[in-house]
Amino acid sequence: MNKGTVWTVIGVIAAIVIAWILVDVLFSVLWFIVKLVVVAVVALIVFAVLRSVFSRSRRSP
Repeated sequence: MNKGTVWTVIGVIAAIVIAWILVDVLFSVLWFIVKLVVVAVVALIVFAVLRSVFSRSRRSP
């Protein structure tokens, strides 16, 4: 094996490791954003239901 081949193999291994880390971070961030959107939607639904319930209780004494 000559020196160029060794550096090529090391470069390929380094590229795979870096790509693995970047993809892992990207999926973690995307999953966090998806969870954040789901929480926001559920919070809006709960807020609307609570607002509706409390507005009815004020109107009907």
